[in-house]
Amino acid sequence: MAPRPLDPVDLKILTALQADSGISNVELAAKVGISPSPCLRRVKMLEREGFISGYRAVISRQAVGLGVRAFVEVKLERQSEEMTDKFLTRVQQLPEVVACYLVTGGLDYVLDVVATSLETYSELTITRLIRLPGVKEIRSSFVLKEVGGQKPLPLEHLGPARKAVKRRALAHQR
Repeated sequence: MAPRPLDPVDLKILTALQADSGISNVELAAKVGISPSPCLRRVKMLEREGFISGYRAVISRQAVGLGVRAFVEVKLERQSEEMTDKFLTRVQQLPEVVACYLVTGGLDYVLDVVATSLETYSELTITRLIRLPGVKEIRSSFVLKEVGGQKPLPLEHLGPARKAVKRRALAHQR
């Protein structure tokens, strides 16, 4: 189901919260041009409707000593429900795995892994990752430099003009 169209104020709220989730309601209201009470009601509505799924601080990996980041490609021996459940249960118990993605193509999963050093990453790989249930093979790609960091999500497609954009796109396909 497609999300409901958002009005310009909702879009401004989401944009402002992506830039700074710690902004006070009073500051947010001023930034989007409405009073604090309706602003808080809108934020709560956006939370209830699932547009906002949570708030968190973005912590510098380097500042906390996690300077090594790798994307680990995982191929399982087979994709049975039992094997997948066991793999995912164990992966979620590894604090170094900060994200796990089920992907298409020749792989099964991509893990986003952090470590304090190449030595600790090596230890993690040899003693835990390769021994996860069902793992057939793993390949690691190390991040040499983070070029842009995580950008805010583009939200223009949720605005009132989205129907016109969709109509133009369909017209170009014909």
